[in-house]
Amino acid sequence: MPPTTMTDHPKGYEARRSGWRTIRKVAPYLWPDAHPWVKHRVLAALAMLVLGRLIAVYTPFFYADAVDVLSGELSPSGMLMMGAVGLTVAYGVARAMAVGFQQLRDVVFAKVGQRALRQLALETFEHIHALSLRYHITRKTGGLSRIIERGVKGVEFLLRFLLFSIGPLVIELLLIGIVLAVLFDIWYFVVVLVTLAIYIWFTFAVTEWRVKIRKEMNDQDTDANQKAIDSLLNFETVKYFGAEKREAERYDSAMAGYERAALKTAYSLGFLNFGQSVIITIGLVIVMVMAAVGVNNGTLTVGDFVMVNAYMIQITMPLNFLGTVYREIRQALVDMGEMFDLLEQPADVVDASDARELTCDKGELIFEDVRFGYEDARPILKGLSFAVPPGHTVALVGPSGSGKSTIGRLLFRFYDVGSGAIRIDGQDLRSVTQASLHARIGVVPQDTVLFNDTIRYNIAYGRPDASFAEIKAAARAAKIHDFIESLPEGYETPVGERGLKLSGGEKQRVGIARTLLKDPPILLLDEATSALDTETEREIQEELKMMGQGRTVITIAHRLSTVVESNQIIVLEKGEIAERGTHEELLALNGRYASMWARQAAEREDDQGSSLRIVSESGGDGTAATGNLPADGKWRWTPES
Repeated sequence: MPPTTMTDHPKGYEARRSGWRTIRKVAPYLWPDAHPWVKHRVLAALAMLVLGRLIAVYTPFFYADAVDVLSGELSPSGMLMMGAVGLTVAYGVARAMAVGFQQLRDVVFAKVGQRALRQLALETFEHIHALSLRYHITRKTGGLSRIIERGVKGVEFLLRFLLFSIGPLVIELLLIGIVLAVLFDIWYFVVVLVTLAIYIWFTFAVTEWRVKIRKEMNDQDTDANQKAIDSLLNFETVKYFGAEKREAERYDSAMAGYERAALKTAYSLGFLNFGQSVIITIGLVIVMVMAAVGVNNGTLTVGDFVMVNAYMIQITMPLNFLGTVYREIRQALVDMGEMFDLLEQPADVVDASDARELTCDKGELIFEDVRFGYEDARPILKGLSFAVPPGHTVALVGPSGSGKSTIGRLLFRFYDVGSGAIRIDGQDLRSVTQASLHARIGVVPQDTVLFNDTIRYNIAYGRPDASFAEIKAAARAAKIHDFIESLPEGYETPVGERGLKLSGGEKQRVGIARTLLKDPPILLLDEATSALDTETEREIQEELKMMGQGRTVITIAHRLSTVVESNQIIVLEKGEIAERGTHEELLALNGRYASMWARQAAEREDDQGSSLRIVSESGGDGTAATGNLPADGKWRWTPES
């Protein structure tokens, strides 16, 4: 069953991805039971937040008193004995303290936020590696990287702004409202409250509209990024087909969609900012007119007028960013929602609750009536049964689509069998841990892909704790040590992305070296030389033969000449075993294998100019002949002496 994608969710998916779900998932990272120090830092940061807001709300009092003293409306008494200069200094100190507590709050909380960010990023990364192959072959890498990148950034933004922008703003508005209602008149509070309500309604309504535009912009950005990465990864293919212009047009088409969405975002931002300014200015003018009337009537002092103005400015300044903060928080919730959807993506293959470590003393492999299909409607393997005795080599051959590579994937447990069982030394693969299974199987694939690091790093990937001497020994066994030593940087030579700085044969030898370093009891050779030229293939076959000594080996091969010495050859056709036996036994059967052998022999004759002896089974006279395989397929051949 294919994995659920972002666009395949049933009804109710949007509810699952709601902001509350995301906030609930982030909350444990801010209040973990296992780490009391995190709670202590959160409480200290909140205490500093409240203290800073209290100081900020009281600060205008110093300003108002200083104005009243300067205007002569108040005679020095009590605190006013400080005089205008002292009150102004006190005002400055209070402002500095408010900012100081704000910065100290950020410093105290920084470790909490960074820990949460790091932990979430690590969990996401580990989960992606835990997902099954079925998920990864349907997921676009470029889009996946952007989901992770935006999700992690969303965590940082949410922690910073939700706690330290929206939280302080609410506290400050509440305190200022109380001051205005108690010291002045309830109508000041009513006007401020109505203004804020209209402002917030307008901001949220327009921002919700803009979030949809931003979502479209993100989708276009993801699409453009995916196309760019896909094109760069296939750089050589683009060059082969002279498709640079086509790729540029494809990328530009995606960027054009991004441009359109970005312009809508810019235009809507202008509308939002202008609307906010109009609403807040109307509220400010009404409050200031009320204060001016109070001063004119003698019920308020000039200092009170200044204090009201200071409070309104104190309110409006953070409100100017409310739309941006709300939009970014909404976007952060969307981005984090996508990341949490990724974290909720279940793995197809998981360890059983009672899974134990795989013990592999002998290395006997048994496939027992194995049935499997990537889709229920299209079975691949249909009741496959065979055994590989310890230390033996079994080759799997057959046409494309016969199920050869599927067997390798099931052995490594990229997928679980539909029915039947695969056993190693009598243990069902589903009953052991994946880590212990992977540790005991070495794979040499058709195309060894290397990390964009040094040769030493790539060989040591087989066993990270190996010494440099052991790495060199593995390279010598793979017959690549001398080549590495001939390079200017030796083992520290970078191999480039996916190992593109090395030839196919060199990459395969590095792959062989790292598998030798891993030293697994079971070896899977998946078309290990089919991508190489004949001469390089012959050379590497010797290394592979040496590698297989003392190990249980399954060889998946297209070229039959590479499996002649196998203990048993299994011919697959449409997911079933058509023939099995040694090379000589299968040739004697004059069946499917013999037909494949003769066809490949004829191809070699065409390529190399060598002649073959084809002996007619029906004639029986051993007459040497050359030519095409007879229509009945009843031929066997021996090299001409």
